Amino acid sequence: MLRHNVLTVAWPAGSAGEGQLVFNLNEEGPLLRSMRLNKTEVARELAPVFLLTKGKRDLISQNGWNIFFDKTNKLPRQTFTVELNRKNASVRNEGSRTIIKIGEAVAGPFSGSFEVTLFHGSPLFNIAAVMSTAIDSTAVLYDAGLVSTEKVWNKIAWSDTEGHIQSTEAAADSSVNLAVKYRTIIGENAKGSLAVFPAPHQYFYPLDEAFNLKFTWYGKDYRQLAKGFGIGIRQDPMGDNRFVPWFNAPPNTQQRLNFFCLLDTKNASVALDAVKQFTHGDTYKPLPGYKTMSSHFHNEYVMKHILAGKPVPEDPDFMKVFRNTGINIVHLAEFHYTAHPKGPDAQRLLELKTLHDMCRQFSKNGFLLLPGEEPNEFYGGHWLSFFPKPVYWIMSRKPDAPFVETDPQYGKVYRIANKEEMLKLLELEKGLAWTAHPRTKGSTGFPDKYKNEPFYTSDRFFGAAWKAMPADLSTDRLGIRVLDLLDDMANWGGKKHVLAEADLFTITPENEMYAHLNVNYLQLDQLPNYENGWQSILDALQQGKFFVTTGEVLIPSATLSPDRTQIVMRISWTFPLSHATIISGDGSKVYKERISLDETKAFGNQEFSFKANLKGRKWVRVEVWDAAVNGAFTQPFWLE
Repeated sequence: MLRHNVLTVAWPAGSAGEGQLVFNLNEEGPLLRSMRLNKTEVARELAPVFLLTKGKRDLISQNGWNIFFDKTNKLPRQTFTVELNRKNASVRNEGSRTIIKIGEAVAGPFSGSFEVTLFHGSPLFNIAAVMSTAIDSTAVLYDAGLVSTEKVWNKIAWSDTEGHIQSTEAAADSSVNLAVKYRTIIGENAKGSLAVFPAPHQYFYPLDEAFNLKFTWYGKDYRQLAKGFGIGIRQDPMGDNRFVPWFNAPPNTQQRLNFFCLLDTKNASVALDAVKQFTHGDTYKPLPGYKTMSSHFHNEYVMKHILAGKPVPEDPDFMKVFRNTGINIVHLAEFHYTAHPKGPDAQRLLELKTLHDMCRQFSKNGFLLLPGEEPNEFYGGHWLSFFPKPVYWIMSRKPDAPFVETDPQYGKVYRIANKEEMLKLLELEKGLAWTAHPRTKGSTGFPDKYKNEPFYTSDRFFGAAWKAMPADLSTDRLGIRVLDLLDDMANWGGKKHVLAEADLFTITPENEMYAHLNVNYLQLDQLPNYENGWQSILDALQQGKFFVTTGEVLIPSATLSPDRTQIVMRISWTFPLSHATIISGDGSKVYKERISLDETKAFGNQEFSFKANLKGRKWVRVEVWDAAVNGAFTQPFWLE
């Protein structure tokens, strides 16, 4: 309803009753005059604020928009406050959501509009500044939140990194940046609470570390640009001070600078519990018939702690992190430029034995810690190795040394001189290899450059690994770099797959781990015993009996009808779903069919049947994405 330049929009908020936002379309005064839930005014007189920071992307030295080794943080940058002209507004319904589009927005060389999306069935809504620029080679990041010149809240609350609720009076002379758990900051008053939080994965540009860089803020005049007292989310432009690529912003793309809000008529602790449900409390939900596996961790505990002579507690911090996240299987990538892969033999074999002993020690109580390395020898680019049992091998061999021999202490020991012998080792020991971070970082150009090599075409070369890298706020899928590769590999021929990888170094409880994690759900009824080997895990991977997810969208089942005209999927989700995409190939072209799922509401579990035209196709797979750009994807179904 629009009256005297005041727009009132209501939506069904599920068991919470009716939600209502009142927009002030006059040029003076805060945009959001009132936020109500079940007729209770939870907050009032709030102005959304977006601070857009523009930097320079290096598109020349490496691999264009897929670059990771960029140091945008070290280059000149400008921060602009997004200014809104409210001269026009529109309201439309799309499925189970209502979208309010307001005015014209400008931030330096960027222009666009504001969009507020109300999700029916939940007191959840999203506020976005949708901005674009014609300037090439642009990288961006953004801070955002809600501010007011009035006293809106009595308390500001959050969870500390140990998971304990904390609060302070809503009064400050300046702003404060906070390291929190669950990425959420909450304003509370006598009538209820308003939680502000980002998309749990999309908001975090890729890094090698998951350090908690204080991603929330509260207080007065944040960065001297957000005038008034507010709460919000923020990004650290310096990242981990190593390689800091920020977000890609290609010319004329619609970059969605956005954050989520959740209304509650109760206190901040209750509101935080409601937010936590969207990420299962930052854990991976158990699924009958599946075990969760995460891969590619450079924790380097062997070299930095055990062999360094430091005390080894019974339950190290990195183990607590993995268990608390609900991961059943962790595949390591130890000895990443820290050890002696080429010998001397005694040193290399001791390091391997220490790794195997550590994994044996910590594999218990429904958890497997499994040895793995990122060898980066013989094949080109970076790749990971995974054997179904402890294997002793050295990444060099002198001409007069045997390929394999029996050592009195370590048993069978292999020495590898070239890619042919590496393949032979994988065949003899039933191991798997795959390209780490393909087409970026140290694997720029791979696996494309070796796709016709015997080791790649063998059944020992599994495929590649997926991570949300690079990042681009204009796309509603994550990790397109590897999803495109999965399609290319399927068209090249050979049954290759893609598993999720984290590619992280430091693993500590205070880190923002969940934002940078992803997981594979493997079809396993039970975990194997470390002592007996873990061949069943490699079998599930090689046979494609798994799906990849950020955690919020699950695919318990996916089958292709006998006549190959329908794909039947059981999907469960937290955030309302956005769309599914059926992707297929004929050995040359890739075909994509997008299916809207915007009729869905938050927290569902449903069987879907998608029609598929697969005539002349050789493979097909499915992706499912939600409104916060969390997602899951199947492995290919092979049609011939």
